[in-house]
Amino acid sequence: MGGVKRSIIKMATFTERMAPVLVLLLAVSLSGTWAVDRGNFKTCDQSAFCKRQRALKPGESPYRALLETMELTNTRLTLQLINDNNKVRLLLELYRLQGNITRVKINELKPLKPRYEVPDVLIREPPTEPLSLLSQDENGVVLSLGAESQRVIVSARPFRLDIMEGRDVLMSLNSRGLLAFEHLRMRKDTFSYKVTSTVASVWDNIKRVFSSQADPEAEKKEEADPANQAETAKEEEEKVEDGMWEETFKSHADSKPNGPSAISLDFSLPGVEHVYGIPEHADTLRLKTTDNGDPYRLYNLDVFQYELYNPMALYGAVPVMLAHNAQRTTGIFWLNAAETWVDISSNTAGKTVFGKMLDYVQGSSETPQTDVRWISESGIIDVFIMLGPTPKDIFSQYASLTGTQSFPPLAALAYHQCRWNYNDQEDVQTVDAGFDEHDIPYDFIWLDIEHTDGKRYFTWDPHKFATPKEMLQGLVDKKRKMVAIVDPHIKVDSNYKIHNEIRSRGFYIKNKDGGDYEGWCWPGSAGYPDFTRADMRAWWASMFAYDQYEGSMENLYTWNDMNEPSVFNGPEVTMHKDAMHGAWEHRDVHNLYGFYVQMATAEGLIQRSGGVERPFVLTRAFFAGSQRYGAVWTGDNAAEWDHLKISIPMCLSLGLVGISFCGADVGGFFKSPSTELLVRWYQTGAYQPFFRAHAHLDTPRREPWLFGPENTALIREAVRQRYTLLPYWYQQFYQAHETGQPVMRPLWVEYPQDPATFALDDEFLIGRDLLVHPVTEEGARGVTAYLPGKDEVWFDVHTFQKHNGAQNLYIPVTMSSIPVFQRGGSIIPRKLRVRRSSTCMEHDPYTLYVALNPQRTAEGELYIDDGHTFNYEKKEFIHRRLSFANNILSSVNLAPDSQFSTRSWIERIIILGASKPSKVTLKTVGGQESQVEFEFDASMSVLTLRKPGMNAGVDWTLMLQ
Repeated sequence: MGGVKRSIIKMATFTERMAPVLVLLLAVSLSGTWAVDRGNFKTCDQSAFCKRQRALKPGESPYRALLETMELTNTRLTLQLINDNNKVRLLLELYRLQGNITRVKINELKPLKPRYEVPDVLIREPPTEPLSLLSQDENGVVLSLGAESQRVIVSARPFRLDIMEGRDVLMSLNSRGLLAFEHLRMRKDTFSYKVTSTVASVWDNIKRVFSSQADPEAEKKEEADPANQAETAKEEEEKVEDGMWEETFKSHADSKPNGPSAISLDFSLPGVEHVYGIPEHADTLRLKTTDNGDPYRLYNLDVFQYELYNPMALYGAVPVMLAHNAQRTTGIFWLNAAETWVDISSNTAGKTVFGKMLDYVQGSSETPQTDVRWISESGIIDVFIMLGPTPKDIFSQYASLTGTQSFPPLAALAYHQCRWNYNDQEDVQTVDAGFDEHDIPYDFIWLDIEHTDGKRYFTWDPHKFATPKEMLQGLVDKKRKMVAIVDPHIKVDSNYKIHNEIRSRGFYIKNKDGGDYEGWCWPGSAGYPDFTRADMRAWWASMFAYDQYEGSMENLYTWNDMNEPSVFNGPEVTMHKDAMHGAWEHRDVHNLYGFYVQMATAEGLIQRSGGVERPFVLTRAFFAGSQRYGAVWTGDNAAEWDHLKISIPMCLSLGLVGISFCGADVGGFFKSPSTELLVRWYQTGAYQPFFRAHAHLDTPRREPWLFGPENTALIREAVRQRYTLLPYWYQQFYQAHETGQPVMRPLWVEYPQDPATFALDDEFLIGRDLLVHPVTEEGARGVTAYLPGKDEVWFDVHTFQKHNGAQNLYIPVTMSSIPVFQRGGSIIPRKLRVRRSSTCMEHDPYTLYVALNPQRTAEGELYIDDGHTFNYEKKEFIHRRLSFANNILSSVNLAPDSQFSTRSWIERIIILGASKPSKVTLKTVGGQESQVEFEFDASMSVLTLRKPGMNAGVDWTLMLQ
């Protein structure tokens, strides 16, 4: 890929006519190399601000708090900080927010011009709670955070913040003295600066002469005034380093008109050894220390064929980290959309010496501690400290700030079939028929970029997709759907309606000289709409109307790819940082771009239905809050066993920071999987939230029936398992939407006091009740799964074998094995009549799987709505609590004020860990009683109740006598 940029620059001079050929060549050259060309992407040393900030060593901070400037109102504390080296003042704002969250903002007191503050990510201005002053002296102040003896200690010299509960320090800010705030300044070597400073100094001399004649003391007073000290300090030549006022990377120049503007802050977490989050990285669930390499980087990039187990940036960025130990979970949300690097160090021996205000020495020298440092290129420090104390509390705290996972249409949780590309309408029809012929269900078929007319999005290739509505109607007839790609780079072509509209409305991002920014992408020369503008987003949304997006129908949904944004001939394959979004540079907003593209697209799908239908939009790039708009996937992975393995921690990390609707390309995007790998990937993907097979243009076809009847049968079985579990998946997404809890979750979330779970990332839970340990090793004869919970039992969902918790269980496996366990104490609904699509199963009956715990009780839920509209917001749903205790199984209404009816009934109930009853009696509404047929398998303690027959939406009771 090293030659790609050179060839792109040559390409740009070619004629427009050659563009399609060139882009295809480009695609081939980009995809032809199987390993990422690291030279295309910066290391910390090549990123000037990261290098500058990382060069600061822990120690005495130059910042001190000016306690005399403190103001405390009912909602916030403000306080000035001064940098004693250059006398620049900062303004600290501290808020206690509802729900055990503390917000800390730091900005320049008087910036030369405004600094960027991230809009649109928070769902509202977070509500505050009163802060009260507990004590104050010349060394600092102590404030109460209300609950449970929690308080904040602000130490003055050097400035630091400690958040405490009782005698425990939960978190310290600037305890290592790494707060840094590069103030905006005039460039010293510019003509305008020289003129201004010359005039100013002449004027100062005149003033000084006159005022000192009038008042000899005035000169001394003026020098003592802090505001003048700041001016004097700015006069002193500040050290100008390389990369402060311009920077080059490879052949790309970044003009940096605002100069250095980086910010940094360190956080110390006493007692913590495990930190998680800050996706997206192809790495383990538990984050590693970065002392001996680069920090984790958050900068949305189109990375071809990414490498595994390293901290390089990928397609998305969520600046949220969770810290966990057996006592407590905390979280840090660093709200900044510029390029960000996160350093993690863990120094069990290194003790922090707390100031005299903390009046004690903390424990023995063995106390572990993790230190985290955030470095961003621009913007302000705006950090939310979430104090838990439980994992569930962290999820609801973060959801209260950025919202919850959007509630997808039920069909979107089923199976998706995709490749780059299905060639034409006939190809789509043939693939669709192939699924029916081989009795494999699917809900969505996907079209990649080749379906368009010359990579003009919102259009169809006039030859290959001449009658798109006919094609879509064919899918409607089978209750199936389609997704078509709409990327945010727009072909520069005066015969293309979308381009003309965007240009005439002035909606394109501008280059540093004020013209429309142009870069190379799939269509050749392309413009990039400025999605940070609300008016641009509204216009984009209007383009999805059925009368605007010709050939679209209600069963056509959308995929936003390349929205980092990807610019083939740009620095690091993305946009120049000095491109302009109105008053702001691209460097300020970069990580928000994909978030805004998906927001506008989802809004378009909602609007086209008059606000009735839920959208489905898949995005590659994302930020904090992206969960509100749809699904994400892990990008261009490869058909390799390690890529299958990494899909688990990658999706777990996303779930921890609010993004539950995650999946990886089944089979791997690049290269061709062996049949064994393909089968294992289907078996894993069937138990991950977003389940889609996808493949690169250059790979051989891999529809599920192309690998011989045995493998077809194995894949069919995996996909069918997904379909039977759709009621449970749908329920989990309803919970995620209501509460912010992740759907696919690490074991430690449910077993927070069990250290054996803290670093596990080859198995996971779906909700609380299903534990999955996919087979991800080539040639595996067995896997060892950790079953948590010392007083719990787990049932193998395939054999009903019971196993005790708190053990490592060895499970022999064959090619058909997918090790899945149901927690004793749970009730899970399934639909066992698998049909060709999820919509075809809407009115089908349920089977309830009741797994008893050692106390012989169990509970679960049943959630049912129409599966695709927003009517659930108007209380049109069924939500029931299922519980088993004292040999009675009952269904009770959890939402008495809701209105919805279903044709589905309960056709079977399977009770695991049961004993044999003499009779089973069903009592329904109105008090009718009837006997229910049953079978008992004494060898497995499984009781099966046949056709009890009650409607799924009503009250009923079953008595085992």
